[in-house]
Amino acid sequence: MQSLLLAENPLFGLNPDGKGIYFFTLPIQFYAIVIVCGMVLAALLSGLLMKRRNMDSGFIYLLFLVCIPTAIIGARLFSCLTDPQLGIGAFFDFPWAGLSIEGGVIGGVLAGLIVCLICKVDFLRAADCVVVNILLAQAIGRWGNYFNQEVYGGLITDPSKQWFPLAVYIESRGEWHQAFFFYEMLVNLIGWALLFTFTWFRKKKPNGISTCLYFLWYGTVRAIMEPFRDPEFILMKHGIMWSELGAIIMAGAAAIGILVLLLINYKKEGALVGSVRGDPYGISQYLSPDKKAKPYYSKINLFGQNYPPKPAKEKKRKGGDGGPDEEDT
Repeated sequence: MQSLLLAENPLFGLNPDGKGIYFFTLPIQFYAIVIVCGMVLAALLSGLLMKRRNMDSGFIYLLFLVCIPTAIIGARLFSCLTDPQLGIGAFFDFPWAGLSIEGGVIGGVLAGLIVCLICKVDFLRAADCVVVNILLAQAIGRWGNYFNQEVYGGLITDPSKQWFPLAVYIESRGEWHQAFFFYEMLVNLIGWALLFTFTWFRKKKPNGISTCLYFLWYGTVRAIMEPFRDPEFILMKHGIMWSELGAIIMAGAAAIGILVLLLINYKKEGALVGSVRGDPYGISQYLSPDKKAKPYYSKINLFGQNYPPKPAKEKKRKGGDGGPDEEDT
């Protein structure tokens, strides 16, 4: 390994532009590395929430495999349709950027809905476990904007305010600008912590509240911050700020969604939250895409005490000759 790094033409190192690394001849941007790290961490935490909320945690891997590609397609499509510098003809020009988080969320959620319908798994219950962690992935992903020197705000000329994270130095302009990517990262990180804690401890129905709270939080944050970005990073076409409009619609629909979920629950169960007519919990039934899967006792699972301990491994005779037993491996 050391010989590879010290060779005249090393196989590993920083890209000439300082925005990534190269592996053999393959360039890998720091932006991509950050995005992937956010996705992986969100998937792991989503699996943990599924286990907490009485679901098969392995379901997250199926969702991950299906939703990530569709989220990328949705992000690219939304950007091409709303960015006048791109257009639909530039859809496959991925190396030249252009991904919309709002489009990615829409694409990923729709794919998740289809997967849940096919697997006959409660979509809202699964979404509560997954969608809240998208905020964490987005917060981590914003650091990709730092490496790419993008998504910043207005010019800062006061030398006393030219320091990170209040401001960020943009080398291509030779100027200090408001570090909007950092502001959004911090607000979304706080939002994720609140929503994850709420979802972790919330036990009573209706499901879907956490999902709507995500869209309400993220839509509100984007709606407030979008107009203050540098115009270069605002998706505007035909005089319409599409990212701003999308954020407002997202937040508004989420607020309506919360109200609808509560009213439906009241009509069915006699209470806005929980139930006075039957099971007050929306997670008392174990869910898995594998209908033969059996739940076992777990301290993490809110209903783990209802299940038997996981059976010990079956034993077999060593070599079948009457020798001492050993655990089956």
